[in-house]
Amino acid sequence: MRTPVFELHIRPMFRATDHEHMTFAVDLWDYDSVVANADNILSRLDGAGMPPDDEGGPWPEEWIALFRRWNDSGHKRLQLGTATFAFSAGATTVTVTATGTFPAAGFSGWLQLENETDTAKTYVLSYEAPDAPVPGTPAAFTLKERYRATDTRSVFVRDSTGVQQLH
Repeated sequence: MRTPVFELHIRPMFRATDHEHMTFAVDLWDYDSVVANADNILSRLDGAGMPPDDEGGPWPEEWIALFRRWNDSGHKRLQLGTATFAFSAGATTVTVTATGTFPAAGFSGWLQLENETDTAKTYVLSYEAPDAPVPGTPAAFTLKERYRATDTRSVFVRDSTGVQQLH
């Protein structure tokens, strides 16, 4: 069974109402804050019927089990990757390309739209480490994201070196 990952499996379970109601004690959308409070969060999810019905209702048992598995397995999270980025506009599509080499064998990665406004869109390059070390050499990668050429917003990419503007 795959090890749960904060950004893929845990963070999406915290609803906006959960986040808003718990900001006095913990930032449920922040990895470090959730890790520091994971045992307390789990005890509240387990025994107290949290969140209460008038604030979205308790989590389903499978969500609680997933959170427990993430907590018990060491709080896995994604890593920011590093790559060389390119931007190319064609007649109908725009392509954002990331080219690089993973840090070790068995890693996977992707570009994902992280944020968009009326004037800009920001992608993030994420790496996921394998659950256990994989023998071999790190693989080279080329990752692409495409969107319609009619979208003329500025394009930014966030990776382990910071944020860079491509267009």
